Amino acid sequence: MRFVAPDFATISVRASLRYDQSDPYAVHVMFHPDNPESEHVSWSFARDLLSSGLVEPSGIGDVRVWPWVTPRGDAIALALSSPDGNALFEVSKSLIARFLRRSYAVVPKGKEPECLDLDVAVAKLLAER
Repeated sequence: MRFVAPDFATISVRASLRYDQSDPYAVHVMFHPDNPESEHVSWSFARDLLSSGLVEPSGIGDVRVWPWVTPRGDAIALALSSPDGNALFEVSKSLIARFLRRSYAVVPKGKEPECLDLDVAVAKLLAER
């Protein structure tokens, strides 16, 4: 993944994508700090948003994704916004497509409700109070 600076210079960032069938609608991006004493940062958002962003601008709000062409090839732009600031990243389109194919092999599109354990989800929500 590459961070895109305001002048469009890019900097490599250590990050990983994760999909968990127990949270079937979401994908997770984990940013890994270079400093081992720093905490990692994690963003979660809809798998469908990432999928749509491969072909058209998608998302309104904190997470937006759209096709992006770079000197390194086709990519997607991933824009993240929070009260602490905004960040723009570029990610290889082929990497995202491969990640999504693997996630759909685990839980096919439309089969997400079959993976939800509502009792666990409600208990988790109640425990967070």
